[in-house]
Amino acid sequence: MTKKVAVLAVNPVNGCGLFQYLEAFFENGIVYKVFAVADSKEIKTNSGIALTADDVVANLKGHEDEYDALVFACGDAVPVFQQNADKPYNVTMLEIIKTFGGKGKIMIGHCAAAMMFDFTGITKGKKVAVHPLAKPAIQNGEATDNPSEADGNFYTAQDENNIRSMIEKVVAALKA
Repeated sequence: MTKKVAVLAVNPVNGCGLFQYLEAFFENGIVYKVFAVADSKEIKTNSGIALTADDVVANLKGHEDEYDALVFACGDAVPVFQQNADKPYNVTMLEIIKTFGGKGKIMIGHCAAAMMFDFTGITKGKKVAVHPLAKPAIQNGEATDNPSEADGNFYTAQDENNIRSMIEKVVAALKA
């Protein structure tokens, strides 16, 4: 039996990264739902392609137990996260990340995902791959220079170009 995945898509999201996860999940029969980290389901990719997510992140709060794994799909929203950290959707996103991690659920992401996971304190003692520019921000986990890391329930990649180095392990974990 495969696990059910909640996918967080920031606005704008890196389409290359997001679509790699979704394609792998679709091709392997893994059930997922995409939640826009925004006020509405309408978001865009870094390259301006309009997308409609399944729902908004606010509606995932309180439903974390319905999912076995969480994906953080990074994008151009992250470099300006600090200026928008107080937005309700970002506050909710961090709360959800902390809840998923606190319950030991599978945590998946690329680029600055490990940094977001680390902000919530859930990476303590875990090796994580993170974008080189975000590496200094890792305080709880251990940031490596590897293209990807699989450490316990954490699956992280430095960027969208390195997702393929971990996707087989992610799919195996989700199908276990």
